[in-house]
Amino acid sequence: MSVFTRSRAGKVLGSIAAVGVSALILAGCAGGGGAAAPSGGSSAQPGEDLSLKIGTALPQTGNLAFLGPPEEAGVAYAASLINDATGDTGLTIDVEYGDSGDTDNKAYETTIPRLLNDDVKAIIGAASSGTSLQFIDQVVGAGVIQFSPANTSDAFTTYDDKGLYFRTAPSDVLQGEVLGNLIAEDGNQTLGLIVLNDSYGTGLAKYVSEAFEKAGGEVVAQSTYNTGDTTFDAQISEVLAANPDAIALITFDEVSTILPGLFGKFPSDKLYFVDGNLKNFGDAFPAGSLTGAKGTLPGLSIDSIKDFTDQLDTFQSDNGRPALEDYSYAAESFDATTLLALASLAAGSTDSEAIAEKLIEVSGGSGDGTKCTSYAECAEIILGGGTADYDGISGPITFDEVGDPTEASIGIYQYGEDNNYAAYEG
Repeated sequence: MSVFTRSRAGKVLGSIAAVGVSALILAGCAGGGGAAAPSGGSSAQPGEDLSLKIGTALPQTGNLAFLGPPEEAGVAYAASLINDATGDTGLTIDVEYGDSGDTDNKAYETTIPRLLNDDVKAIIGAASSGTSLQFIDQVVGAGVIQFSPANTSDAFTTYDDKGLYFRTAPSDVLQGEVLGNLIAEDGNQTLGLIVLNDSYGTGLAKYVSEAFEKAGGEVVAQSTYNTGDTTFDAQISEVLAANPDAIALITFDEVSTILPGLFGKFPSDKLYFVDGNLKNFGDAFPAGSLTGAKGTLPGLSIDSIKDFTDQLDTFQSDNGRPALEDYSYAAESFDATTLLALASLAAGSTDSEAIAEKLIEVSGGSGDGTKCTSYAECAEIILGGGTADYDGISGPITFDEVGDPTEASIGIYQYGEDNNYAAYEG
């Protein structure tokens, strides 16, 4: 797998091919949230019984529905491990599941009020940045934490979120640099883009384009569409008419409708995917339809977290849950749930603002914790009077003052003859 690396000073390596597997260090940005001061609520000393209730607003329907199963599985598996350790830690966690939908079907309009009425202390979701932006004010305005495993829009870095918004996925600034440089490194001189017209799509397209142009390329076409659109002939025709060397598809699952319009008209090995649409298509298309296409996805490679995905598969099977077809953002969802429980334990409280105050600390953001890699191990440190620094399945995480992870990896993947993707070894 190829991985992009950046230092806090902002030094960007010029060649993707020269980069090895390592952490990606993000520069902390001023503005936005930060940890809020605690304001009462249920509290206890570490080790006393705590009952933490959280909710999820993840995509069971809509244009990111393929991400819902792995994300919900990550939450459920983490909750099971937390509750397995209750006898030692005194903390139990209860999860209320809900559908975020998307900005077209607006399932969140029902889900968010229900979760808030159920007195959840945190809501994990949404996956889509555009969808999260539809309800973030409602959630943080109610004094509840919103914690996304997959939001990547740069809008959240400076958002006025009252210190109650966190995410385990890095900003699109980073993925854009990786993808733009990758397209240039592959020898492409011109680029066309088909882009979802929302904060995620246009933001990521901006950073891809900037990186590609900085590397000497030229963006010759960018055609947008809106959530809910079902036909894309105009966008496909506009981009193909510009005769680009490569096409970047910055979309959600609408890509499944877009791709047949490109097959036979554009070489598959010149197509580039992003985290919003990188999935295993398998026999949804004729064999070989996507051979050589590449894509980027925040987080460690599937190969490097195989022990986790194997455990997740076993958990799904043992609990009568459906087998997973994709694992995108499962690790980030697992880590989000674990961090919320650890922050509650460290605060000795189930109050949302008290938990938020401790989230930076238990992620290692305070810089003075003891490294640990599981809920049980970190809980033991906290209950012993120490400070835990949780390194998760998705990476070290380490929140900055605005709730963004300061360390992350961007993986590069390539499709094979079976229309499924694997880590790119080029």
